[in-house]
Amino acid sequence: MNSDPRITCDPATRPPIAPEEKADLRKALLTTRRSLPEATRLQWDEAIARRLLDWCAQENITQLGVYWPLQGEPDLHAAYAQLAASGVALVLPVVLEKHAPLAFSAWTPGETMVKDGMGVAVPSLLRLRPAPAALLVPCLGFNAERYRLGYGGGYYDRTLAPAPRPRTVGIAYACLAAEFVCGPYDIALDHIVTEGDIL
Repeated sequence: MNSDPRITCDPATRPPIAPEEKADLRKALLTTRRSLPEATRLQWDEAIARRLLDWCAQENITQLGVYWPLQGEPDLHAAYAQLAASGVALVLPVVLEKHAPLAFSAWTPGETMVKDGMGVAVPSLLRLRPAPAALLVPCLGFNAERYRLGYGGGYYDRTLAPAPRPRTVGIAYACLAAEFVCGPYDIALDHIVTEGDIL
């Protein structure tokens, strides 16, 4: 777990961003991601998966929070299977209530899944676990300071707010880098992994 004090954005040093500006940026980034050709997406997913596997091996990761891809997010299921086969314990985020931190359920690739009330795939048999030591965080967009733009629900921000927090690895395509200012509740990620680099 990580208690790095730099993670939250100091609102005194940042001009506020209008909600409609973030909404427009989200729409533009989502359009960009959804318009990627399937062949390009598959190639980039493989590159991200390789970088993730290398990072996990280098950092001796034994427990990892992963995500089920939504709305064109990078699909890393092949990497998840390799990690599980090598003994890494995987957990998936689960929304148990709105406006609350995420919960986590143990997960094995290939097990039966069902959709929750928000349409997100979760294990049919929830086996709740504490927050993992390391966590993949899908990004709709990201900036040079490793702040993430998500869908606006705030689930990851609330999950990462308390210290100590998991080590965080944002996952995104490099074309989704964007310029935006962070808000008072935004939290910088420890790393961003794209098909081209690890920030």
